[in-house]
Amino acid sequence: MKNLAQKVLVIVGPTAVGKTDLSIKLAHLFNGEVISGDSMQVYKGLDIGTAKVTKQEMEGVDHFLLDILQPYQNFSVADFVNYSQEKIEQISVRKHLPLVVGGTGLYVQALVDEFSLGSTSNFGDKNVRIQLENFAAKNGKKALWHKLDEIDPTAAKKIPVNNERRVVRALEVYQQTGHLFSEQDDTASGKLDPLIIGLNTERKLLYQRIDSRVDQMVDNGLLKEAHALYEAGGVELSAGKGIGYKELFPYFAGDEKLNDCIEAIKKNSRHYAKRQLTWFRNRMNVLWFDLVLHPEQINEIEQLISKWLNDEKIN
Repeated sequence: MKNLAQKVLVIVGPTAVGKTDLSIKLAHLFNGEVISGDSMQVYKGLDIGTAKVTKQEMEGVDHFLLDILQPYQNFSVADFVNYSQEKIEQISVRKHLPLVVGGTGLYVQALVDEFSLGSTSNFGDKNVRIQLENFAAKNGKKALWHKLDEIDPTAAKKIPVNNERRVVRALEVYQQTGHLFSEQDDTASGKLDPLIIGLNTERKLLYQRIDSRVDQMVDNGLLKEAHALYEAGGVELSAGKGIGYKELFPYFAGDEKLNDCIEAIKKNSRHYAKRQLTWFRNRMNVLWFDLVLHPEQINEIEQLISKWLNDEKIN
């Protein structure tokens, strides 16, 4: 029996493992269009630090959810889900294959598992987020985490005390939807039929590639891009908390040496990659490949997608 759910190809993984290259190849092969699954690439002017795909790299493939907001504007997981659902419908009407490509685990999972996050208008209330962030600034991350532990201990167990952003998100979900963050799992309606391809490589090599990418970003003009963000408001902006930018603000303020700030970008990027992988492995049904060390696996990926598109059983 033909599967009536909308097919959505998802490509996830940490930075510097070849997601962009793979997505372009697969888009050409399977007549696809790409939706960015990166929470920072929505911002205009943040190109180098977010490793945003360039026009040349797109090779004529249509991309969405890039450069749609100014750095001072908020962008919530609900915004991402609503926008992506709209684009998936439009792409499917064109008889093309939607590809969601990126590394923001919560955003991608919320889309493919169809979390009940509410509409943009009632879940994107920045005042709730600001109040929670102010509470953490005044009372500390541990006190914020304890608030979550009292309300939703299941979620608190899975979120480290120091991960303020996710603790805020979990509390925000509860305050604005009335549902526990831990209850957001397993709410898929079956409207989507996702195939999730994950890219990764050996940790030592991954970290080397991340460090090399940061150096390349600096060479390509990251400082100029980050300074513009700093002048516009820095960490006070929604986009100002992104890795690759916030670490340079102390340098612009004259408080830190440039080399120390660049090393901080590398360290934070490596830590983020580790968190990304933990999320995808623990929370999503991902089929993993290593195209860095085994580029021939592209053939296996292509065969897998062909079977999936034809509703054949995937081992």
